[in-house]
Amino acid sequence: MATDRHAYRITGGVPLRGTVEASGAKNAVTKELVATLLTYEPCVLHGVPRMLEVDIVLGMLAELGTEVTWLGEHSVRVHTPKAMSTSLSSMYSGVNRIPILMMGPLLHRRGGAVVPLPGGCTIGKRPIDFHLHGLHQMGADTVDRPGSVKVSANRLTGAHVQLPFPSVGATENLLLAAVLAKGTTVICNAAVEPEIVDLVLMLQKMGALITIDTDRTLTVVGVDALRGVEHRTVADRIEIASFAAAAVATDGRIEVRGARQEHLITFLNVLRHIGGDFTETEHGLEFFRGRELTATDIETGVHPGFMTDWQQPITVLLTQANGTSVVHETIYEDRFGYAEQLSRAMGAEIELTTRCLGASACRWHNRDFLHTAKISGPSKLRAADLTIPDLRAGFGYVLAALVAEGTSTISGTRYLERGYEEPVAKLAAVGARITTQPV
Repeated sequence: MATDRHAYRITGGVPLRGTVEASGAKNAVTKELVATLLTYEPCVLHGVPRMLEVDIVLGMLAELGTEVTWLGEHSVRVHTPKAMSTSLSSMYSGVNRIPILMMGPLLHRRGGAVVPLPGGCTIGKRPIDFHLHGLHQMGADTVDRPGSVKVSANRLTGAHVQLPFPSVGATENLLLAAVLAKGTTVICNAAVEPEIVDLVLMLQKMGALITIDTDRTLTVVGVDALRGVEHRTVADRIEIASFAAAAVATDGRIEVRGARQEHLITFLNVLRHIGGDFTETEHGLEFFRGRELTATDIETGVHPGFMTDWQQPITVLLTQANGTSVVHETIYEDRFGYAEQLSRAMGAEIELTTRCLGASACRWHNRDFLHTAKISGPSKLRAADLTIPDLRAGFGYVLAALVAEGTSTISGTRYLERGYEEPVAKLAAVGARITTQPV
């Protein structure tokens, strides 16, 4: 289990102003690194963020026989001429969800795999039933083991897979399995997030045949082999939204270079409803407060809906808005675990309920999950000692500290640094009074 390198000390009350560069998307590049296992030829990825999660994935690949060479600060060459192993060591058990995405590539390369069961942030159950059922339809045999799963197949074949829910992970897993399978695979009710489209673009460059239809259907015609590729990953829309929320919450002005409006349409609409605004610049988007902040209602959903990973900084922003807001979480049942510290320690007025207060009942309806938040504002947040419980809650706590009066200390920073590249340096560059201290 990783430990904190340091804690943060943040003194709030300062408007953030300046420019930051958007990093490559963690949720794209980690999957694209796995996709390089599908070819015997070298691949070069650009825009690779230097963060803990990327280091972990590169470590997994190296254990499987991948040669890893950094060509620059954000460019890496990966080459797997021979997959030496079909299993990952137990040290990766429960670390993240990447190992299960290696099942398809390893089935194609070695005819089998033993991968650790997934881990990651504690935000609700994220079972792999959809993954395994889809692979089984494609001809794979699966055997559950303590802490791992074993898969084997002579050769995967195309299948018609209907996902019960547009799961990002299951869609990625089936894509990676289908591109070299014999015949045609149809994935219905697939996830179509920008990071998945970026993975599709990379696979297409490698020689894959993939069609994305307007009804969430992906059609993949298997090919005999894939070639090496040079690919630049898409910018991280979660990081971009985080800095946008920080600009508006602190009444500052931040330009995020590399931000792309088409990946943020739903977020930008919500930001404007609250009172934030944006303008296009030569290199990206600039975010600022356009008027007095007012309450709004938000419901998270699959793309193109409001992303579940956007709701934590937006929830903190809503504590500064006039009126009562509602945030209805429909993706993960335990995503509001971070709210208790905001209320108890910092004075935010956040009430959690098991009821669906969104436009319609969600899949957590009539189940005992606190998946809706009522936020009353504006609240005068006070500095506090906070412990980050998961990655996306991390920036929410940072944002709360930036708004609060006084100096807050934040521990659990290892979670935040899994998914944000150099967060302290980037925040300091736009004027945040943030320092690190030993733990």
